[in-house]
Amino acid sequence: MKKKLLSVFLCGIMAATMLVGCGAKAPAAEGEKPATEATAEAKPAEEAKPAEAAPAAGGKIGVAMPTKDLQRWNQDGANMKAELEKAGYEVDLQYANNDISTQVSQVENMITNGCTALVIASIDGGSLGTVLAKAKESNIPVIAYDRLIMDSDAVSYYATFDNYMVGTIQGNYIVDALDLKNAAGPFNIELFTGSPDDNNARFFFGGAMDVLNPYIESGKLNVVSGQKKFEEVATLNWSTEEAQKRMENLITAHYSDGTKLDVVLSSNDSCAIGISNALQSSYKGDTFPVLTGQDCDVTAMKNILAGKQSMSIFKDTRTLAAKVVEMVNAIMKGTEVPVNDTKTYDNGKGIVPTFLCEPVFADKDNYKELLIDSGYYTEDQLK
Repeated sequence: MKKKLLSVFLCGIMAATMLVGCGAKAPAAEGEKPATEATAEAKPAEEAKPAEAAPAAGGKIGVAMPTKDLQRWNQDGANMKAELEKAGYEVDLQYANNDISTQVSQVENMITNGCTALVIASIDGGSLGTVLAKAKESNIPVIAYDRLIMDSDAVSYYATFDNYMVGTIQGNYIVDALDLKNAAGPFNIELFTGSPDDNNARFFFGGAMDVLNPYIESGKLNVVSGQKKFEEVATLNWSTEEAQKRMENLITAHYSDGTKLDVVLSSNDSCAIGISNALQSSYKGDTFPVLTGQDCDVTAMKNILAGKQSMSIFKDTRTLAAKVVEMVNAIMKGTEVPVNDTKTYDNGKGIVPTFLCEPVFADKDNYKELLIDSGYYTEDQLK
């Protein structure tokens, strides 16, 4: 699929530095359509200030990441540490192996050991209330990183990508790949999203379904399994293994008789990799279904180049890291913290001021410009 506007955007973004800022367009609230519908042609991002543009206030910053098991969190943690250190901070970076009690203990130690700010990508957005109350008592600001921390009034800010837009880009990719506006159909589809304890999963799924539901309701898209609700299609811990098991079960129950599967919506790459594994081993169709993803993981990109996945949302963690450093600098100096959404993200204790970056998608036609030429990957990494 080729998008003229996307090509224009990509030419622009390749000229930007590693610390390019993020777009300022905010999503609608979960389950609502934005005033201007998001499309796959993301607009050029406005420039962010380099992290070293002003002298840092110094201090130790605690960075809590959920796991090393997924490539994207390794990249997030490494980029965050590098950018914060470049800006003059000491960094305490911890990974919790997807264990909630471990992450709670790590955050508690960061507070005890003198961290002056915390950046937290939570495992379970509702599990940190008690330990973050201690942070608030100690006047330690907290930035929720890419996953909103729920039910805590200690969360100062939220930095993420426009998660609703992620879903709309995936939905629009499917619309274009199947030519749903013109083709007669019907086309068979199955739906996968992420972990129910990750608030982002509902935004991803909601954005995609706002695009796809009209075609499902008209009968042009047919969910053969009948599994359409978030709770029915969620994947605990975004597990590749669980996604593979569910896809294998769907194939056995609904597609072993030769029924064609045209498309699978997957909210991210860890699920898409499991889905692709199941399709390669069990699905007997003549053509591989359209399959979406997110994060541009190495394995997923190799699948895309091999025709075993169709696309993946690219969220440049270098960009998000640079924005968080800018936010930390502002917090430490007592200046205005950059945010561009003050209405959407309610964590149960109130609206959390948020900075949203804009995602784009990568596929076999644009991956080289987007991922290789920008230095995100080398050619050898994707062979």
